[in-house]
Amino acid sequence: MAKRIASPPQLIDKQFSSADEIDRAIAKMERRIKDLEAITGAIIYNQPGAREVAESNARNTIREVFGPDSPEFDENKSFSLFEGLAFADMGDGLIVEAYESGRQRLIAIFGGLINRLKEKREDFGGPAPPTQAAYLAYLNLHSRIADVASDLFQDGYHWEAVFAASKALVNYVKERSGRHDLDGTSLMRTVFSRNSPILAFNDLADQTDFDEQEGMMHIFEGVVLGIRNPGGHAFPEGPEQRAIEYLSLISLLAYRVQEAKRKRST
Repeated sequence: MAKRIASPPQLIDKQFSSADEIDRAIAKMERRIKDLEAITGAIIYNQPGAREVAESNARNTIREVFGPDSPEFDENKSFSLFEGLAFADMGDGLIVEAYESGRQRLIAIFGGLINRLKEKREDFGGPAPPTQAAYLAYLNLHSRIADVASDLFQDGYHWEAVFAASKALVNYVKERSGRHDLDGTSLMRTVFSRNSPILAFNDLADQTDFDEQEGMMHIFEGVVLGIRNPGGHAFPEGPEQRAIEYLSLISLLAYRVQEAKRKRST
Protein backbone atom coordinates (compact mmCIF):
# COMPACT_ATOMS: atom_id res chain seq x y z
CA MET A 1 0.00 0.00 0.00
CA ALA A 2 1.37 3.39 -1.00
CA LYS A 3 2.50 5.64 1.85
CA ARG A 4 0.30 8.64 2.31
CA ILE A 5 2.13 11.98 2.05
CA ALA A 6 1.16 14.42 4.78
CA SER A 7 -0.31 17.67 3.56
CA PRO A 8 1.59 20.82 4.47
CA PRO A 9 0.04 22.76 7.35
CA GLN A 10 -2.49 25.38 6.38
CA LEU A 11 -1.17 28.88 6.79
CA ILE A 12 -3.34 31.43 8.58
CA ASP A 13 -3.09 35.19 8.24
CA LYS A 14 -2.89 36.99 11.56
CA GLN A 15 -6.09 38.84 12.43
CA PHE A 16 -5.31 41.84 14.61
CA SER A 17 -8.01 42.97 17.00
CA SER A 18 -7.13 46.66 17.28
CA ALA A 19 -4.87 49.44 16.09
CA ASP A 20 -3.13 49.42 19.47
CA GLU A 21 -2.20 45.76 19.01
CA ILE A 22 -0.59 46.60 15.68
CA ASP A 23 1.22 49.60 17.15
CA ARG A 24 2.73 47.35 19.84
CA ALA A 25 3.74 44.87 17.18
CA ILE A 26 5.46 47.59 15.15
CA ALA A 27 7.35 48.77 18.24
CA LYS A 28 8.52 45.21 18.93
CA MET A 29 9.71 44.77 15.35
CA GLU A 30 11.56 48.09 15.50
CA ARG A 31 13.41 46.92 18.62
CA ARG A 32 14.66 43.90 16.68
CA ILE A 33 15.97 46.18 13.94
CA LYS A 34 17.73 48.26 16.57
CA ASP A 35 19.33 45.12 18.01
CA LEU A 36 20.58 44.11 14.58
CA GLU A 37 21.96 47.59 13.92
CA ALA A 38 23.99 47.33 17.14
CA ILE A 39 26.04 44.38 15.86
CA THR A 40 28.24 43.77 12.81
CA GLY A 41 29.31 40.83 10.73
CA ALA A 42 32.60 40.77 12.63
CA ILE A 43 30.81 40.61 15.98
CA ILE A 44 28.61 37.78 14.74
CA TYR A 45 31.68 35.87 13.51
CA ASN A 46 33.76 36.37 16.65
CA GLN A 47 30.92 35.87 19.11
CA PRO A 48 28.89 32.77 18.18
CA GLY A 49 26.42 33.55 20.94
CA ALA A 50 25.56 36.85 19.24
CA ARG A 51 24.46 34.98 16.12
CA GLU A 52 22.32 32.53 18.10
CA VAL A 53 20.64 35.31 20.08
CA ALA A 54 19.97 37.44 16.99
CA GLU A 55 18.48 34.55 15.02
CA SER A 56 16.42 33.32 17.96
CA ASN A 57 15.09 36.80 18.77
CA ALA A 58 14.16 37.34 15.13
CA ARG A 59 12.27 34.05 14.84
CA ASN A 60 10.52 34.49 18.19
CA THR A 61 9.45 38.04 17.39
CA ILE A 62 7.97 37.10 14.02
CA ARG A 63 6.17 34.14 15.61
CA GLU A 64 4.80 36.28 18.45
CA VAL A 65 3.65 39.08 16.17
CA PHE A 66 2.14 37.08 13.30
CA GLY A 67 1.53 33.65 14.86
CA PRO A 68 3.22 30.24 14.46
CA ASP A 69 0.99 29.27 11.51
CA SER A 70 1.35 32.54 9.64
CA PRO A 71 2.91 32.95 6.19
CA GLU A 72 5.36 35.44 7.69
CA PHE A 73 6.73 32.96 10.21
CA ASP A 74 6.71 30.11 7.69
CA GLU A 75 8.84 32.17 5.32
CA ASN A 76 11.42 33.14 7.93
CA LYS A 77 11.50 30.37 10.56
CA SER A 78 14.65 28.84 9.08
CA PHE A 79 16.47 32.11 8.49
CA SER A 80 20.25 32.07 8.92
CA LEU A 81 22.47 35.10 9.36
CA PHE A 82 25.04 33.40 7.17
CA GLU A 83 24.23 34.58 3.64
CA GLY A 84 25.54 32.45 0.78
CA LEU A 85 27.40 29.15 0.44
CA ALA A 86 30.16 28.02 2.76
CA PHE A 87 33.15 26.22 1.30
CA ALA A 88 36.38 24.67 2.47
CA ASP A 89 39.22 27.05 3.33
CA MET A 90 36.80 30.00 3.34
CA GLY A 91 38.77 32.98 4.61
CA ASP A 92 37.79 34.97 7.68
CA GLY A 93 37.07 38.03 5.57
CA LEU A 94 34.58 36.20 3.38
CA ILE A 95 32.87 34.69 6.42
CA VAL A 96 32.49 38.15 7.98
CA GLU A 97 31.05 39.45 4.69
CA ALA A 98 28.56 36.57 4.64
CA TYR A 99 27.37 37.39 8.15
CA GLU A 100 27.21 41.10 7.36
CA SER A 101 25.14 40.38 4.26
CA GLY A 102 22.79 38.20 6.31
CA ARG A 103 22.44 40.89 8.95
CA GLN A 104 21.51 43.49 6.34
CA ARG A 105 19.02 41.11 4.75
CA LEU A 106 17.34 40.42 8.08
CA ILE A 107 17.02 44.15 8.72
CA ALA A 108 15.38 44.48 5.30
CA ILE A 109 13.02 41.60 6.11
CA PHE A 110 11.92 43.29 9.32
CA GLY A 111 11.47 46.56 7.45
CA GLY A 112 9.18 44.82 4.98
CA LEU A 113 7.18 43.18 7.76
CA ILE A 114 6.76 46.55 9.47
CA ASN A 115 5.39 48.00 6.23
CA ARG A 116 2.95 45.09 6.08
CA LEU A 117 1.82 45.89 9.62
CA LYS A 118 1.38 49.55 8.75
CA GLU A 119 -0.89 48.58 5.87
CA LYS A 120 -2.98 46.50 8.27
CA ARG A 121 -3.00 49.46 10.66
CA GLU A 122 -4.69 51.62 8.02
CA ASP A 123 -7.61 49.20 7.94
CA PHE A 124 -8.55 50.45 11.40
CA GLY A 125 -8.77 54.01 10.15
CA GLY A 126 -6.03 56.51 9.56
CA PRO A 127 -2.30 55.99 9.23
CA ALA A 128 -0.17 54.61 12.00
CA PRO A 129 0.87 57.20 14.59
CA PRO A 130 4.52 58.26 14.72
CA THR A 131 6.74 55.57 16.20
CA GLN A 132 8.62 56.12 19.43
CA ALA A 133 11.82 56.63 17.45
CA ALA A 134 10.04 59.29 15.37
CA TYR A 135 8.85 61.05 18.52
CA LEU A 136 12.40 61.31 19.83
CA ALA A 137 13.78 62.41 16.45
CA TYR A 138 11.17 65.16 16.30
CA LEU A 139 12.11 66.35 19.79
CA ASN A 140 15.79 66.62 18.80
CA LEU A 141 16.85 65.80 22.34
CA HIS A 142 20.09 67.28 23.61
CA SER A 143 22.87 64.75 23.06
CA ARG A 144 23.53 64.39 26.80
CA ILE A 145 19.89 63.41 27.31
CA ALA A 146 19.51 61.30 24.18
CA ASP A 147 22.59 59.25 25.08
CA VAL A 148 21.06 57.97 28.31
CA ALA A 149 17.33 58.05 27.56
CA SER A 150 16.68 57.11 23.93
CA ASP A 151 17.38 53.38 24.18
CA LEU A 152 15.38 53.02 27.39
CA PHE A 153 12.42 54.91 25.94
CA GLN A 154 12.37 52.96 22.68
CA ASP A 155 12.54 49.68 24.60
CA GLY A 156 9.39 50.68 26.47
CA TYR A 157 11.02 51.81 29.73
CA HIS A 158 9.58 55.31 29.54
CA TRP A 159 9.91 56.33 33.16
CA GLU A 160 13.34 54.81 33.57
CA ALA A 161 14.30 57.00 30.61
CA VAL A 162 12.96 60.09 32.38
CA PHE A 163 14.87 59.24 35.56
CA ALA A 164 18.09 58.65 33.60
CA ALA A 165 17.61 61.97 31.81
CA SER A 166 17.15 63.86 35.09
CA LYS A 167 20.39 62.39 36.47
CA ALA A 168 22.21 63.29 33.27
CA LEU A 169 21.01 66.88 33.55
CA VAL A 170 22.33 67.18 37.10
CA ASN A 171 25.69 65.76 36.03
CA TYR A 172 25.83 68.17 33.11
CA VAL A 173 25.29 71.13 35.44
CA LYS A 174 28.14 69.84 37.63
CA GLU A 175 30.40 69.50 34.61
CA ARG A 176 29.69 72.95 33.15
CA SER A 177 29.93 74.70 36.51
CA GLY A 178 32.81 72.72 37.98
CA ARG A 179 30.85 72.21 41.22
CA HIS A 180 31.20 68.46 41.58
CA ASP A 181 31.17 68.96 45.36
CA LEU A 182 27.47 69.92 45.31
CA ASP A 183 24.31 68.05 44.38
CA GLY A 184 20.56 68.50 44.20
CA THR A 185 18.96 71.81 45.08
CA SER A 186 22.18 73.14 46.64
CA LEU A 187 23.89 72.69 43.31
CA MET A 188 21.14 74.50 41.41
CA ARG A 189 20.87 77.38 43.86
CA THR A 190 24.62 77.95 43.79
CA VAL A 191 25.22 77.56 40.08
CA PHE A 192 22.17 79.57 38.95
CA SER A 193 22.00 82.05 41.82
CA ARG A 194 20.16 85.27 40.99
CA ASN A 195 22.80 87.55 42.47
CA SER A 196 26.06 85.70 41.94
CA PRO A 197 25.63 82.86 39.47
CA ILE A 198 28.38 80.63 38.14
CA LEU A 199 26.33 80.11 34.98
CA ALA A 200 24.04 82.90 33.76
CA PHE A 201 21.26 82.65 31.21
CA ASN A 202 21.54 86.29 30.15
CA ASP A 203 23.62 89.45 30.75
CA LEU A 204 21.98 90.23 34.13
CA ALA A 205 21.61 93.80 32.95
CA ASP A 206 18.18 94.67 34.32
CA GLN A 207 15.25 93.45 36.42
CA THR A 208 13.90 91.29 33.62
CA ASP A 209 17.25 89.48 33.32
CA PHE A 210 17.41 88.89 37.07
CA ASP A 211 13.85 87.57 37.09
CA GLU A 212 14.66 85.12 34.30
CA GLN A 213 17.77 83.94 36.11
CA GLU A 214 15.85 83.29 39.31
CA GLY A 215 12.96 81.65 37.50
CA MET A 216 15.26 79.26 35.63
CA MET A 217 17.01 78.40 38.90
CA HIS A 218 13.67 77.33 40.37
CA ILE A 219 12.86 75.23 37.30
CA PHE A 220 16.15 73.35 37.71
CA GLU A 221 15.36 72.89 41.38
CA GLY A 222 11.95 71.55 40.38
CA VAL A 223 13.51 68.88 38.18
CA VAL A 224 15.62 67.73 41.13
CA LEU A 225 12.74 67.74 43.62
CA GLY A 226 9.93 66.60 41.35
CA ILE A 227 11.66 64.20 38.96
CA ARG A 228 15.12 63.04 39.96
CA ASN A 229 14.59 62.56 43.69
CA PRO A 230 11.32 60.61 43.38
CA GLY A 231 12.88 58.57 40.57
CA GLY A 232 15.56 57.36 42.95
CA HIS A 233 12.90 55.60 45.00
CA ALA A 234 9.78 54.70 43.03
CA PHE A 235 8.90 57.01 40.18
CA PRO A 236 5.15 56.96 39.55
CA GLU A 237 3.98 55.35 36.34
CA GLY A 238 2.06 57.39 33.83
CA PRO A 239 1.13 57.66 30.16
CA GLU A 240 3.81 57.60 27.50
CA GLN A 241 2.87 61.13 26.44
CA ARG A 242 3.73 62.45 29.91
CA ALA A 243 7.14 60.78 29.76
CA ILE A 244 7.76 62.46 26.39
CA GLU A 245 6.85 65.83 27.88
CA TYR A 246 9.27 65.31 30.77
CA LEU A 247 12.07 64.35 28.39
CA SER A 248 11.37 67.43 26.30
CA LEU A 249 11.57 69.65 29.39
CA ILE A 250 14.82 68.08 30.59
CA SER A 251 16.33 68.37 27.12
CA LEU A 252 15.40 72.06 26.96
CA LEU A 253 17.16 72.64 30.25
CA ALA A 254 20.25 70.81 28.98
CA TYR A 255 20.34 73.18 25.99
CA ARG A 256 20.04 76.14 28.37
CA VAL A 257 22.97 74.81 30.39
CA GLN A 258 25.00 74.49 27.19
CA GLU A 259 24.19 78.09 26.20
CA ALA A 260 24.72 79.61 29.67
CA LYS A 261 27.65 81.99 30.19
CA ARG A 262 30.19 81.54 32.96
CA LYS A 263 30.05 84.60 35.24
CA ARG A 264 32.47 83.63 37.99
CA SER A 265 34.97 80.92 38.79
CA THR A 266 34.32 78.19 41.33
